[in-house]
Amino acid sequence: MREIKDLSCQELVELVTDYLEGALPAGERARFDAHLATCPPCRVYLEQMGQTIAALGHLPTAAVSPEAMQTLLGHFRRWQDA
Repeated sequence: MREIKDLSCQELVELVTDYLEGALPAGERARFDAHLATCPPCRVYLEQMGQTIAALGHLPTAAVSPEAMQTLLGHFRRWQDA
């Protein structure tokens, strides 16, 4: 039987969107759920992300200016490269 590698907190952060959208393959979802079972900070993070997505889901696209969108995307890209 193959041992399942534990998911790190950083990996969880990288997978959270797919998790919330139900797009994780079964094996990854099992690792995600196992990590959540033992990591209270990641459970809080997941809850906060869910609340953020729910709140922003009601924000019209036009409410974000093109300049603000470019600034946000720039910050996100730099964060991912770090």
